[in-house]
Amino acid sequence: MATDNSSSLHHTPTPPTSLWRTLEGRVRTIMPGLLICIIIALATTFIADHYGGPTLLYALLFGMSLHFLSEEGPCKAGIEFASKTVLRLGVALLGVRITLEQVASLGLGPVITVVLGVVATILFGALLARVMGLDRDMGLLTGGSVAICGASAALALSAVMPRNATSERHTIMTVVGVTTLSTVAMITYPLIVRLLGLDDAEAGIFLGGTIHDVAQVVGAGYIISEHTGDVSTFVKLLRVAMLVPAVMVFMLLFRNARQANGDEGGKVPMFPTFLIAFVALVLINSLGWVPSVAVEGFTDLSRWCLVAAIAALGVKTSFQKLAVVGWKPVILMVVETLFLLVLVTLCIKFGLASI
Repeated sequence: MATDNSSSLHHTPTPPTSLWRTLEGRVRTIMPGLLICIIIALATTFIADHYGGPTLLYALLFGMSLHFLSEEGPCKAGIEFASKTVLRLGVALLGVRITLEQVASLGLGPVITVVLGVVATILFGALLARVMGLDRDMGLLTGGSVAICGASAALALSAVMPRNATSERHTIMTVVGVTTLSTVAMITYPLIVRLLGLDDAEAGIFLGGTIHDVAQVVGAGYIISEHTGDVSTFVKLLRVAMLVPAVMVFMLLFRNARQANGDEGGKVPMFPTFLIAFVALVLINSLGWVPSVAVEGFTDLSRWCLVAAIAALGVKTSFQKLAVVGWKPVILMVVETLFLLVLVTLCIKFGLASI
């Protein structure tokens, strides 16, 4: 008896409709806010190209004028996406502009400056917090966020610190304060570079060694010159790499306190993906495996990503929120920022950063 195989012959795999719907839903969610950031990037690039001036600074200020869009609404998810994912993509692609030869030409000075700056600022923050009558943990948290990589460091370090009635408030205060200060630094530090009379390489070490968040370092660096932007990005990513040993030290420091509170502690963050991608692209480019056409294409893509990300950060910036965190934590973070600024400046002026 013949069997009917028509059903098996005409059977086709079921399309992954659920995956497609999830992806489509995600795109619909982020598209309004992402389009806002892209439009700001296009507008500010047009203005800078035709009338002069720094594109990234224009994008930041233009974005700040649209802060209301970052509140609850259809644009919020896309703005978050641009300020994080698009930013990381842009920073990672910067690696295609840099070679190991360029890195080696900087010497050990930037590494020494970064390690000294991170350790000294964290210790100074803990001491200053006690002097001001604040919790030592607050000083360690703010010192770590100022010294390493801003809000990202604050969230990572707080994950391995003991949880209590004030720990969450400390974290929120630190994230708001350090993000605002980083934005102020992006605008003002290039002016300080000119007052100090630093050359492009020294300016890159100064900006990369002092500004809090990665995005603002990139923005400030490329406002001055391409070489300054490259050096500042490399130095800043050295600071980002210090996050892992810092978290491990904090875990050991607060181990007994976490056990007493019954905390398991947060998971130790590994090296950020964008940092790994950046290093990989530097290595690949150093081997000469990236054609010049591809370098130009990736460089342009990176620039557009960074302008859109800076626009998103501008939209998210709220100076009003800084006023509600209280004056003591704000003063603490401002003084820590000035301490790091002076320390890195001294390292540059006395030649330690150029060893």
